[in-house]
Amino acid sequence: MSEDTVETAAAEGAATRSGFVALIGATNAGKSTLVNRLVGAKVSIVSHKVQTTRAIVRGIAIHKQAQIVFMDTPGIFKPRRRLDRAMVTTAWGGAKDADAIMMLIDSERGLKGDAETILEGLKEVEQPKMLVLNKIDQVSREDLLKLAAAANEYVEFERTFMISALNGSGCDDVLDYLAMKLPEGPWYYPEDQISDLPMRQLAAEITREKLFLRLHQELPYSSHVETEKWEERKDGSVRIEQVIYVERDSQKKIALGKNGEAIKAISMASRKELSEILEQPVHLFLFVKVRENWGDDPERFREMGLEFPK
Repeated sequence: MSEDTVETAAAEGAATRSGFVALIGATNAGKSTLVNRLVGAKVSIVSHKVQTTRAIVRGIAIHKQAQIVFMDTPGIFKPRRRLDRAMVTTAWGGAKDADAIMMLIDSERGLKGDAETILEGLKEVEQPKMLVLNKIDQVSREDLLKLAAAANEYVEFERTFMISALNGSGCDDVLDYLAMKLPEGPWYYPEDQISDLPMRQLAAEITREKLFLRLHQELPYSSHVETEKWEERKDGSVRIEQVIYVERDSQKKIALGKNGEAIKAISMASRKELSEILEQPVHLFLFVKVRENWGDDPERFREMGLEFPK
């Protein structure tokens, strides 16, 4: 929305609105895909691997006279490691800090697994809550209505939406409702800003996504990407150096691949997307380093935007 549009809306008596909306749900429910769809640009990484999102990513959408800040939280699941506990704590913390909460459920999976546990946890949260059933193109209308009724037996949702984050079906209804629902007030961010994630961190997330997409069957979760150097060059290009941290030498070999094929493919895919996002040539250099037990290092948690659990 342009400034002229905002001024016109104000002149006609339509006040601007703004607020934070937390998306919570089980892992792989489609939260990151939905945030990207609602924002209209990629702000959160997506992969078929569960627990891809580790910290809260904020994506900013302008709809009508409202600025809606979507908080893509880590998937909620039964934690096994320190990193797991930090992610789940972050997700619930994000929900309790928001103006409204959207509970996203994979319609194919229904209330199996962690969804039921999350619904129980939502009973203790006071904010207005909406139910969003995703992947509706995979399920019959009758089953969707049964699922919506079952979820509303746990929590009294103010509104239920049926959408497909992948093709956008039903997503405009979500935006229309939130643009009317959020409190009146000034916008939190400039209108051309789509995320509050620093560019260095976004670049690391893009590379982490490519790492997952390439090696999701071989490389476990014990990997982390950091942007160590960012140099704007006189020719208009940018030189970026990143380090992929793994916990063992065997994982380093997997990340590099035979004759360096894996790391080259990851670098090419990441460089291409970063060039499109930055709208300038990118020279990307990736290094793989072994850092044993990085999952127990408080500094790594701070880098990821997570609290280090005791």
